[in-house]
Amino acid sequence: MASRSGLLGRDDELHHVARLLGRARNGRGGALLLTGEPGIGKSALLHEATSTLTGTHLLRVDGYEAESTIPYAALQRLLTPLHAHLPALPEQHRRALRVAAGAVEGAPPERFLVGLGVLGLLAAAGGTTPLVCAVDDAHLLDEESLDALAFVARRLQAESAALVVAARDEPAVLARMAGVPTLRLQGLDREAALALLRSSLPQPIDPAAAARIAAATGGNPLALIDLAAELSVEDLTESSFADEPLPVGHHLETHYLRQVRHLPAHVQRWLLIAAADSTGTVDVIAAAAGELGVPASAADEAESAGLVRLGDPVRFRHPLVESAAYNAATGAERRRVHRALSSATAALGLVHLHAWHAAKATLGTDPVVAEQLERVADLAGRRGGLSSRASVLARASDLTPAGELKHARRVAAAEAALGAGAAQRAQDLLDGVDEGAVPPPVRGRLISVRASHALFTADPALARAGADMLEAAACFHGHDTAAEQHALIRAFDYTLPAERLARGTTLHHLGRRLRAGAAEAEGPAAVVLRALSALVLMPYHRAVPVVRRAVEEIARLPDEQLLLYGATSVALTTALWDAPARREHLQRTADAARDAGSLQLLDTTLWIMSSAELQGGTPRRAGEHVEQVRELRRALGYGAEHVVNVALLAWSGAPRAQVEAVAEQAGAVGFGGVQAAGVTALGIRDLAEGRYRDAYARLKPLADDPFLHVTPLIHPDLVEAAIRSGHGEHARRVLEQLEALAAANGSPWTRGVAQRSRALLDEDAEECFRSAVATLTLPELQVELARAHLLYGEWLRRGRRRAAAREHLHHAAALFEQAQAPAFAHRARRELAALGECSGTAGAGSAAGAAGGPGAHAQPGTRLTAQEATVARMAASGATNAEIGATLFLSVNTIDYHLRKVFAKLGISSRRQLAEHLDDLPD
Repeated sequence: MASRSGLLGRDDELHHVARLLGRARNGRGGALLLTGEPGIGKSALLHEATSTLTGTHLLRVDGYEAESTIPYAALQRLLTPLHAHLPALPEQHRRALRVAAGAVEGAPPERFLVGLGVLGLLAAAGGTTPLVCAVDDAHLLDEESLDALAFVARRLQAESAALVVAARDEPAVLARMAGVPTLRLQGLDREAALALLRSSLPQPIDPAAAARIAAATGGNPLALIDLAAELSVEDLTESSFADEPLPVGHHLETHYLRQVRHLPAHVQRWLLIAAADSTGTVDVIAAAAGELGVPASAADEAESAGLVRLGDPVRFRHPLVESAAYNAATGAERRRVHRALSSATAALGLVHLHAWHAAKATLGTDPVVAEQLERVADLAGRRGGLSSRASVLARASDLTPAGELKHARRVAAAEAALGAGAAQRAQDLLDGVDEGAVPPPVRGRLISVRASHALFTADPALARAGADMLEAAACFHGHDTAAEQHALIRAFDYTLPAERLARGTTLHHLGRRLRAGAAEAEGPAAVVLRALSALVLMPYHRAVPVVRRAVEEIARLPDEQLLLYGATSVALTTALWDAPARREHLQRTADAARDAGSLQLLDTTLWIMSSAELQGGTPRRAGEHVEQVRELRRALGYGAEHVVNVALLAWSGAPRAQVEAVAEQAGAVGFGGVQAAGVTALGIRDLAEGRYRDAYARLKPLADDPFLHVTPLIHPDLVEAAIRSGHGEHARRVLEQLEALAAANGSPWTRGVAQRSRALLDEDAEECFRSAVATLTLPELQVELARAHLLYGEWLRRGRRRAAAREHLHHAAALFEQAQAPAFAHRARRELAALGECSGTAGAGSAAGAAGGPGAHAQPGTRLTAQEATVARMAASGATNAEIGATLFLSVNTIDYHLRKVFAKLGISSRRQLAEHLDDLPD
């Protein structure tokens, strides 16, 4: 069969890889995952595709089992040739890479910060010479390296770099590489399989027998080649008619197993040492062989048998041969070899490998080896290797005799696993812990992990997460004051998502526990605890100064401490109706989380920012934050199409039935806060559409069952709904509460909406409306201001003051359009139409924004993608390419590429012109 390459039957696959590499040469980076069963030709395809590259810098790394628990081991080997490009990276990325590599001491880096560093390094290196990274046997990589490479694979866009990864079809690998384009290799087609079999045989074979063999092996290239090498034509002809399965898939390893067992005992022993070592390090294998009395000639005999290639490293002919050599031995023989390797690696100062082999050599428990593994786990943790730390600690727990220490190590492993995002692994580890066998502080950690797991996985158990954290705090009491105080803060934080659905405690009990915890030790945690307890226990006017002190304390914190309190600050700033402080704290927290590579915290913070924008801000900004969440989740390998903010759905005009269904689903898994937000947003939309009775029916039950600082936010909406639906007396009572809040906190937000609400009831409506419009001028209160203009304009129109009404209604329509609040914008346009104005163009900006393109001024026939629109808005607001890249987890090259496309589509040539061509820019 003719082929354009040295591989039979793989022209299409080679062309697929060649296209990827060609695009990388032209500055369009990308990645590809090659998968398939053992022997299917992944390594051969990877070698063939990269062996003749010219004008390209090729980096290659293979996975080794012995390195699988050493964090970033594979990444360190892959990136060593690129060290000269490290100065091109931002300081935090450069430091993350160096700490991960063990080159310097420092705070353990988040694995995604390492991934961002790798992305930047590849982009910088590709700027000099196009770069190709070839990774084989990725299923044997350490988890941290695989996570970092998967992150990079999903973010390569406009870099002169390509990443090709080959791995077996293993669920763990496929899960980690989710979102990466995948090419699964199948067996060769009939013609190619026959050609390969014939070319591998020394003499012709009967065509019918050859066809049967090709079919029986499924076109597996390795099976075909090894059959030809192992069996004669006569044997093959006979076997093609026999019942015994041919060596393919799992049978292929059995085939190699027979080959190994036919070798002399000393050669088998040498092969076992080499297979157990996995790294292929000549000195280690030789030292272990010498300790076990294996002659040096055994290595040459193994090579002569065609099973290994000697060099540094020693390589097996195929991973299945390595597996066969290991599995040919008994358990006792394997443990004896691992003991020898443990001694050899200890003599060479290879701490990780020494402990790994010592563990493999142990049958039952061994406290000394378990302690060695714990030290290795601590080293992994200091390098940011949480996945490796979890694996090593789990093994240390297995080797620890029954007792407190055994379970403590298992809890520590679960903490590391959850920190790495492996929620199921964390749960599995905790299932093996006896709560009654651990001291109180360890039990507190166990409870904390379970509560965090419930929140992380949206388990219905999150309804009890706040109560569970109170129990954890009680376990820490008298043992670890800092842990106790932080557990109490998390008890409050974990109660918020559940809101009215929270179980296991009462708000009053929570408040008293928070207050008592504040007295344990002074510091930022105590200040925050006093403020949170004040929200729960004190009358509002007395709580305000306590809460304000906490907000000021958080504002003074450095970024690394802000990560502990940033999410909590949203409750405090919202309780004060302090929109500017809320936005500032959340933005700082998001920036700090992004800089630290703490993408799970960033995900949470962006969600909070999206929700907060629907409380006084704008649906447009809420949507931008949701899009950032989607971009983040794409970077992490999760599906982004189902990322939905239910309240934003309501604001954006989604069908009511859809919003109600999503809200009910959220409530069913314990997210009472999400459910209430969706109902509230529908009530506000009812107001916008003049459905006042419906609005009152939705909002009143929420007000009748108040929840902390959340419920007062709906008071202005409830006042409007009550007045317009004939419940004036109720409206007055709610307005009095709202004005009392304004008097206590002095916030322009509270005062402005109270004045707007008073205007709907008071005879001096005009003065109230004017005061509301003058007060609600903060950029964080755009929709509140627009609603004041709208109500004022409607009042003026009904008073036949057409010119003044037209002015306020125009203000309202413009603000609503810019905010992407379609229901209110439609109401403002309807009022203008009643004044005789044509508003046919008013919806253009909203429609463009809703579609992801900001292009009211775009060139005909053009539309920006969601990512281009986000880049354009950030650039127009003054962000640099580096800042935009950090926000969207993309390289500077990719941001520059997107901006060039934006300029071309909008017909402009500079950033300065962006603001003139985009209607929906950030404030």
